[in-house]
Amino acid sequence: MFPGGFFRHGSPTIILTALFFLCLITFSQSDELQSLMKFKSSIQSSNASVFSSWTHANSPCNFTGIFCNSNGFVSEINLAQKQLVGTLPFDSICELQSLEKISVESNFLNGSISEDLKNCTNLQYLDLGGNLFTGGVPELSTLNKLKYLNLNASGISGVFPWKSLENLASLTFLSLGDNLLERASFPLEVLKLEKLYWLYLTNCSITGNIPLGIGNLTQLQNLELSDNQLSGEIPADIGKLKSLKQLELYDNYLSGKIPLGFGNLTNLVKFDASNNQLEGDLSELRSLANLASLQVFENQFSGAIPEKLGDLESLVELSLYDNKLTGPLPQKLGSWVGMQFIDVSDNSLSGPIPPDMCMNNQITELALLNNSFSGSIPETYANCTSLVRFRLSRNSLSGVVPSGIWGLPNLQLIDLSMNHFEGPVSSDIAKAKSLAQLFLSNNQFSGELPLEISEASSLVSIQLSSNRISGHIPETIGNLKKLTSLTLNKNNLSGIIPYSISSCVSLNEINLAGNSLSGEIPPSIGSLPTLNSLNLSSNRLSGKIPSSLSSQRLSLLDLSNNQLFGSIPESLAISAFKDGLMGNPGLCSQTLKNFQPCSLEESSSSRRLRNLIFCFIAVSMVLLASSAYFLFMKLKQNKFEKPLKTNSWNFKQYHMINLNENEIINGIKAENLIGKGGSGNVYKVVLKSGEEFAVKHIWTSNTSDRGSCRSSSAMLRKSSRSPEFDAEVATLSSIRHVNVVKLYCSITSEDSSLLVYEFLPNGSLWDRLHICKKTQMGWEVRYDIAMGAARGLEYLHHGCDRPVIHRDVKSSNILLDEEWKPRIADFGLARIVQGGAGNWTHVIAGTLGYMPPEYAYTCKVTEKSDVYSFGVVLMELVTGKRPMEPEFGENEDIVHWVCSNIRSKENALELVDSTIAKHFKEDAMKVLRIATLCTAKFPSSRPSMRMLVQMLEEADPCTLTKIIVTRDG
Repeated sequence: MFPGGFFRHGSPTIILTALFFLCLITFSQSDELQSLMKFKSSIQSSNASVFSSWTHANSPCNFTGIFCNSNGFVSEINLAQKQLVGTLPFDSICELQSLEKISVESNFLNGSISEDLKNCTNLQYLDLGGNLFTGGVPELSTLNKLKYLNLNASGISGVFPWKSLENLASLTFLSLGDNLLERASFPLEVLKLEKLYWLYLTNCSITGNIPLGIGNLTQLQNLELSDNQLSGEIPADIGKLKSLKQLELYDNYLSGKIPLGFGNLTNLVKFDASNNQLEGDLSELRSLANLASLQVFENQFSGAIPEKLGDLESLVELSLYDNKLTGPLPQKLGSWVGMQFIDVSDNSLSGPIPPDMCMNNQITELALLNNSFSGSIPETYANCTSLVRFRLSRNSLSGVVPSGIWGLPNLQLIDLSMNHFEGPVSSDIAKAKSLAQLFLSNNQFSGELPLEISEASSLVSIQLSSNRISGHIPETIGNLKKLTSLTLNKNNLSGIIPYSISSCVSLNEINLAGNSLSGEIPPSIGSLPTLNSLNLSSNRLSGKIPSSLSSQRLSLLDLSNNQLFGSIPESLAISAFKDGLMGNPGLCSQTLKNFQPCSLEESSSSRRLRNLIFCFIAVSMVLLASSAYFLFMKLKQNKFEKPLKTNSWNFKQYHMINLNENEIINGIKAENLIGKGGSGNVYKVVLKSGEEFAVKHIWTSNTSDRGSCRSSSAMLRKSSRSPEFDAEVATLSSIRHVNVVKLYCSITSEDSSLLVYEFLPNGSLWDRLHICKKTQMGWEVRYDIAMGAARGLEYLHHGCDRPVIHRDVKSSNILLDEEWKPRIADFGLARIVQGGAGNWTHVIAGTLGYMPPEYAYTCKVTEKSDVYSFGVVLMELVTGKRPMEPEFGENEDIVHWVCSNIRSKENALELVDSTIAKHFKEDAMKVLRIATLCTAKFPSSRPSMRMLVQMLEEADPCTLTKIIVTRDG
């Protein structure tokens, strides 16, 4: 109510004018309320609190995420990271006439960015990054007040309206990277945006040269042009950008030298030009006084590392590997604050190791391998408790390793191989609780292996070949349950092979060749479940070859040059193992040439033994057959001598299904076996109703007779709950997605574990691509498989309450139903990420050819590890090749083969499977390019599964057809 004085003294005109504006404001605020309610109706959020305040009873200024100016009008929508899903209604949003800021980054918004955006003419700040939009970006010319524009990783594609940037003269922040934009040369329109302090154009298909005019953007503090197809030299006028703090040019085709004047960038904190074709020396970098991170690896730089780099007080990250650098490392490196990371591997560097790189205990990785460094390891590193990876292999280093290094608590990898180190492996190694890989081969280490090595319980690989290690192999070696590789060949070891070695249940490689070991070969070695390679050659072993070594799993068996005697077991008497049995004069064989025939007495004895075994087996089979028939008749009549107790089975149902668990249990028999895996067998069980199911019976570590010829029912009784079983049930029971294999129920008892799945008649993608005829698999079918499998993985990573990392994505774990629709399967290795996305697990798992490169240098396994593996699957789909093929070259895989050929369009088209129709080859190439993004060397460069699904949708071979059909109604 107005004060009485106002009406007495105010003129009628003023009063009417005030009332008019009051009504206008009220009316406008009512309109804004309606616009925001339309916004709410188009958007959803899994966070219920986001829109709880958005009611007609509230003023818009009290809505969560809405801010008003002093006049009470909406000036800002800020709903970043609110788990929003839906399509942005720009027609409603742009009715808010005072709106200056829209921030909705890091949500799940989809659909197109509509032309109505042009009506938001007062916008100064627009952030749509980290979403799932589709299609292109409309003209932006009308948004001439815009200062901040972020569309990074937003899902946009196609041609970007670069021309419209000419009208956005007020822009200070421009981020368009990590989108599948149409290839274009560097947009010269950007050079007119002289107020820019931030320019992010990484990974958006820019080609050609970096233009000379880049030096006009003198306000730039951040310039990122990485992961494009830029070529030519770095322009000299880049030295004008004296405010620049971060410059990233990695993963391009840049050539030439670092330009003169580059040293003028004295405010530069981070410089990354790795993986280009740059050359010349690094002298221009010596003046960069504030440099903290220097990454120029994988180029062709030569000459010496400037000594003045050691004087840079802020330098904490240095990565110069894979160049042609010579001379010493600056001895003052790290002397100021300490390094956090250094990798100068694969150069021709020499001289001593700088002593102070672990100043303040910050460094996690020190990698100097494949150079010519000399001298000893400085004592200062004995207390470097921050160190995780210590790699000095292939140098000319010598002396005794400081004792404390062996026991550093966070150290996961020690690689000192191919040097001249001497002295013992210290007993301090007992403190190395994180140590997984111990690589010491080709040195002069001496003394005995300390008993304490068995206390380094995380050890996965011990490589000590070609040293002077003496004494016995510790009997306690069996405590190393995670050990997969034990190579102690070419040393001076004596004594027996400890029987406890069979307790290292993860071993797949044993190499003890070239020692003085004696005694017999422990028969228990043959029971190691994953043993693949066994080399005991050139020792003094005696006795007979254990028949337990007859396992067909062995790809290498070398027992040559020992003192073994007796008959070679018939299953080992094959040409593949012949050379590995030579040099044992006492061995005999009736089948292998170059071996003396076994004596008549022994032969007769062997025949008698075989006949006895044959008779025993025959009698046993008759008894088993009779027992089976008797049991069958008993079951048929439903008259058990000892009927199962009704409460002896635990039946858990996860989907609606009508079955009798006894039918499932009775279907676990040899004739129904359809597959074998690392965690158990899979059976096809057909119920009386005609319904078909796949049933997995997961083997456990206490099933000692896994490799024997016991009946399936005996196996069933022996098995019990296992970690793999628990992992698979925990993962699958809560998942509901059309592209993830459906788990109907689990049937468990004290000694049995069964999982009942839907049966998928077309087998695995591996079978269809590499074993069966693939004539039915045209490109459209392959694309649909890729798309479906990607959506399944996207759900696992982003759609579950807690993200699921599969950890063994491969074509054999993608199953196909009768309509060729894919299902992600085999979750025995899956892990649910605790605490949300971005966490990781230390447990390395996976399959050769699909494992990402970070497995070679870190134990961190993230969702991006699955992305890499899926990229390999995409390459299989496009090329028709296996992940590992002889034509790729020694130690190379499909990723290297594709990436080496895809840069040339002519070579790239040759990569596409010849059975794919010619008119689909370009579509297949789009997917192959996406696959190369998935298999990027660094996990951070790979797209998320959510972004990957978006990319694949853009590569749909039927898109044009759908558009035409839509237009024609």
